[in-house]
This record gives sequence, C-alpha cells and structure tokens, in this order.
Amino acid sequence: MAKPVLKIQGYQPEDIKALLRKDERYTIGLRLYAIYQVSLGQPSRKLEELYNTSFKQITNWVHRFEQEGIEGLKDKRGRGRKSKLDEEQLERIKQLLLNESPIDFGFNTATWTGPLVIDWIRKYFGLEYKKAQIYNILKSLGFSYQKEREYSRKQAKRSRKPLKKG
Repeated sequence: MAKPVLKIQGYQPEDIKALLRKDERYTIGLRLYAIYQVSLGQPSRKLEELYNTSFKQITNWVHRFEQEGIEGLKDKRGRGRKSKLDEEQLERIKQLLLNESPIDFGFNTATWTGPLVIDWIRKYFGLEYKKAQIYNILKSLGFSYQKEREYSRKQAKRSRKPLKKG
C-alpha cells in the first residue's frame, strides 16, 4: 500500500506564491539559497525548474551577488513599463474616485467601475487603457475591487438589505 501524499489544505499554490513575494526577505532568501546551491556545484539549468525561473535569471542573481552582495539580490525600483499617466494625473484620478460621482460626468450610475474610469481617462486625458491595467493603476492608488452586493427580488425597494452568503 502506497504512503499517502502530503496535501496542503486552505491555500492554493498561487496564494503561497503571493505570500513569498509579499515580503522582500523571502525573495532575497530564496535567491540566496539558489546561489548557495550553485556554489555547491548545482548547474543553473538544473535549478531553473525548482525555482520556477530561467537559468539565465539564476545566473543574473549569481553575478549581481558577486558584484553587490545581498543588495544585488533586491529588486530594483523602476522596473517595467513607465506609466502614461503622470503624478498629477494619478492624483486627479484618486480625487475623482474619492470625491466625485460618475453621474457628474454624464454616466448613468453612482458607482465608479474600471470601464467607467477607462472612459473618463480617454475623455479627459486622451489615453487608452485596458481593463486589467486600469485595475493595476487603481490598486497602486490604494483602491481595491469591491463586488456589488446582491439583493433579493422580494425585498421592498425602501428596505433592501444585502444578502448574507454562507
């Protein structure tokens, strides 16, 4: 009879990965351990699957560690594409979401949504964004996704209360 396989309950693999990325110390520790294994003679091509990254990235970690020490293993700021929106425009969007209603701008709803923000940015700043990117921008401004609450059809309009799930 085979031994039972150990299973994780309550967490999905992507949840665990997010926890690892949440704290820079874990990221640095993981990279340092990969470098340690290289120092023991493990080839970077063999480690790429274990660390879920390319052998070239592991090689980059080794070179940066040799040149800069632990500091070389930290993520550098300014990576990725630069925003089309400047700081002033981002602040305007933040104030818009906090203090103004979509109704003030001709939309037929009182709640800001990603697509409405996309339309507003297109109209006032002349910039195009996709839905996924707008949610990244909103997150960077300190906003989070809020799911609309469901209501029973039988409830009177004046006494609607959110349904409780579970």
